[in-house]
Amino acid sequence: MITYNSYTDQELAALLKDGDSSAFTEIYNRFKGPLYIHAFNLLRDREEAKDILQQVFELLWTGRQSLVIKSQLSGYLYTLVRNKIFKTIAHHKVESKYISSLAGFATKGECITDHLVREKLLIEIIEKEISELPERMREIFELSRKSGLSHKEIAAQLNISEKTVRNQVNNALKTLRVKLGLVVYLMLFMNS
Repeated sequence: MITYNSYTDQELAALLKDGDSSAFTEIYNRFKGPLYIHAFNLLRDREEAKDILQQVFELLWTGRQSLVIKSQLSGYLYTLVRNKIFKTIAHHKVESKYISSLAGFATKGECITDHLVREKLLIEIIEKEISELPERMREIFELSRKSGLSHKEIAAQLNISEKTVRNQVNNALKTLRVKLGLVVYLMLFMNS
C-alpha cells in the first residue's frame, strides 16, 4: 500500500496533476491547518477563512491538469489563499459601497423613482430568500434581525442554547450571502 505522507510536495503535485485523488487528500491534510491559520489571521473571521480554504482546494482539484508550480507547493497554495482573500475583500467593499449609497440616497431624500424601484425589488428578493430558509433557521433569523433580540434572549424564548442560535444566524447569513451575492451585483449594474 502506498503511503503518501512520505512523498515530497513536488511529488504530490505531480501525482495531483495526473488526477491522483489520494495525492490531493495528502496535500489537503498537509496544508489545511497552516492555510486556515493564515487566512484567519488576515480575515479575522472563522467562517470566511473556512470558505476561502474550500474555494482554494476546490480550485486546486478542478485546475489540477493545468497546474504549474514554479517554486514550492506551499508557496503556490499560500498565494492562492492570499488572492482569494483579496477578491473577497474587494467584493465586500463593492457590497458596502452599494449599501452605503442606498443609505445615502435615503437619508438625503434624493431617491429618484428608479432607485426606489430597485430598493423595493431588492427588499422583495431578500424577503423571498428569507422565507425560503428552513423554518427553524428563519424563525431564529427573524427574531435576531427583525425583532432585534439578542442571541441570549432568543435562546431563552425558544428554549435552546445560545450556540445553536449563533450557528443558525450564521448559517442563515451564509445562505443569504450566497443567494443574494449575484442579486446585489446585478442590482448595482442594472440600468446604470
